[in-house]
Amino acid sequence: MQRIIVIGGGASGMTAAITAARNGAEVTVLEQNDRPGKKILSTGNGRCNLTNLQITEKCYRGDDQTFIRPVLSRFQIDDALALFKSLGIITKCRGDYVYPLNDQASAVRDALELEAKQAGVKIINSVSVDQIKKKQHFQIHCKENKKIYTADRVILACGSKASQISGSDGSGYTLAKMLGHNISSVVPALMALRSDEKYFKKLAGIRTGATVQLYIDGRLIDQDTGELQFTDYGISGIPVFQVSRYASKALLQKKKVSVLLDLVPSMSNDNFAAEMTRRKEQYAHRTAEECFNSILPAKLIPVLLNLCGIDKKLWAVKVPEDKWNQMIKICKGFRVNVTETNGFEKAQICAGGVRTTEVDSHTMESKLVKGLYLTGELLDIDGICGGYNLHFAWATGTLAGTSAAEEE
Repeated sequence: MQRIIVIGGGASGMTAAITAARNGAEVTVLEQNDRPGKKILSTGNGRCNLTNLQITEKCYRGDDQTFIRPVLSRFQIDDALALFKSLGIITKCRGDYVYPLNDQASAVRDALELEAKQAGVKIINSVSVDQIKKKQHFQIHCKENKKIYTADRVILACGSKASQISGSDGSGYTLAKMLGHNISSVVPALMALRSDEKYFKKLAGIRTGATVQLYIDGRLIDQDTGELQFTDYGISGIPVFQVSRYASKALLQKKKVSVLLDLVPSMSNDNFAAEMTRRKEQYAHRTAEECFNSILPAKLIPVLLNLCGIDKKLWAVKVPEDKWNQMIKICKGFRVNVTETNGFEKAQICAGGVRTTEVDSHTMESKLVKGLYLTGELLDIDGICGGYNLHFAWATGTLAGTSAAEEE
């Protein structure tokens, strides 16, 4: 019987522990919070977007793009649904997004904890690991209780530095480096972007459909379409989250980052220009502001008009053609200079982590240290919004738990 210690009681760690115990191992989880699964509570805005029916390699990013394929081939959507069923979690779908039936992330955390205990997993809470040594066996040193735990196999499932309020402190990177692993630069991802433009205070609270294009040093890097949210410091919303990891990396490298917003994504440039030219002529005795009514959010119109030097109360017919065309152009390409991200504290995940070239993608075992396994956000793989990061957690936890429990 393998003695396994799992460091970290998040989604991947608890999955690894349960899987290993089901396969006959003696498993102990060391969790630094007072209870496992704290970060799970904040996923999906508290509803826990468990996975996605459309899981593909394109939904993941990392320095080594070949790593994700074997992981997804060994843990597909049917495997995820079977795992949830075995935990007693009944699921439902909103489109391709999979949630627990009651829309409560706490139910997922509770199910993992209940099943772990049922499987015989020992959970030790409120302990932090500050050192791991590998001799004949692994020796795991804990700060709080001054104990040294011994194990045949260790699964590092400490998570990243994102959402630090949930206890994610990046300590896993230190432990991985202690055992010889290299870390790709870690930056916050899936979070809002900040700008120093003063007009954002007037835009705070606006929600509107938009296409978000991310430019780095003037080159288009990524784009996404969805609901954009203006804040008093910049831009947020799913399409911003989807491109934010590239912005984080570029800002770390002191590159120039900007976003181009198409605020009328349902119309082509030509069709929108033709429509606004027609409206200017047909509604000549409406104000410039009134001509954009029903096209843009009301709070947004005067700000854009002001940027174009147009008096919002001026009759549309009296607006100079060059300024009217400038307004048309800004609606289809509103450029925002990005000065910083919202940081690790408010990021959902991180980009970067343990280099996946040093990890076996079939088993999650380290290629450098026999008996060491690494899972979840600790690795240099990050998914887009939509349940993809939790799917990666379930997948890597399952693969690690299965392999770690095997007898030599």
